[in-house]
Amino acid sequence: MRLIQPLAFAAPFLILLGSCVGPAPRQAGPAPTPAPRPTPTPAPAQSASPAAPLASEWQDRPAAPGDWRWQSDAAMSVARFGPTAADTKLTIRCDRAVRRISIIRTGAGQGAMTLRTSYGATSWPATAAASVPQTVAIRAAADTALDQIAYSRGKFAVEAAGLEPLIVPAWPEIARVIEDCRG
Repeated sequence: MRLIQPLAFAAPFLILLGSCVGPAPRQAGPAPTPAPRPTPTPAPAQSASPAAPLASEWQDRPAAPGDWRWQSDAAMSVARFGPTAADTKLTIRCDRAVRRISIIRTGAGQGAMTLRTSYGATSWPATAAASVPQTVAIRAAADTALDQIAYSRGKFAVEAAGLEPLIVPAWPEIARVIEDCRG
């Protein structure tokens, strides 16, 4: 009995001692041979770098370059978007007397005007202006789709058949025109 007690005390230490063994030695194998390096071939000279392909979804495309400009008078409130004040691509205009908002896209489109926001897409009837190449959709100031444009996450798109999609930032000038028309 006396012999069993010291062994019972030493058993956990013997188990720990067995776990202190290092990894098994590796057998040396043949040294790997390096793969042959390809010979670089000079790229053909190009006059201009190719443009990056357009993203398939409108949300992934960049907004058109430009700024919103707002102005107001007694008859109307207007927000214009374009690279310069003279080169307007999109106009959102409120006619206060009849409480109507016109979305005016530069260029003669056909059929409906589709507005895409982070809330979804809305299609409105549109007409081509006779005097200048413009596509116009007119809505009542109370139309809730106007709020979707004003509060879209970062940007929205304006599309009409026959025209390239126009993606513009959703800046406060848009909400200002809508509120001026409702107020």
